[in-house]
Amino acid sequence: MIERFERFSLAIAEISRCWHKLAGEEMKAYGLKGAHATYLTILYRYPAGITVPELCELCLKDKSDASRMLAILEEKGLVRKEGGYGGAVLLTEAGRAAAIQVRQRASRAVEAGGKDLTDEERAIFYKALGSIADNLRALADEGIPE
Repeated sequence: MIERFERFSLAIAEISRCWHKLAGEEMKAYGLKGAHATYLTILYRYPAGITVPELCELCLKDKSDASRMLAILEEKGLVRKEGGYGGAVLLTEAGRAAAIQVRQRASRAVEAGGKDLTDEERAIFYKALGSIADNLRALADEGIPE
């Protein structure tokens, strides 16, 4: 069991490390950090904008992280807020262009990362990964059973 835990932990850590490095490289062109990529790509899916709490939920980040990231994105002219406190956050035209670029590059990276998988293996992998994430989220909330 320990070997499986170690393989899982190390693989997840390596995937995360590589993904953050790739995202960081992509975001350099905009004077941003890799963490901004997630915010841009999620905001792209909501052209009419979404609230900060909705964005936090989708990005799996807390409000302080989202506020910091959005302040930087706003300073760079990539997002704007409408409707005052509690209003919507949405991409500017420059933000949409950046999000499109990041989404295209991320898609290429994901494709290259899974290049050795068949469509069936990829479907099984994502189903298993989703199941593991759901189960670990429940354990994180409820604790590990005795």
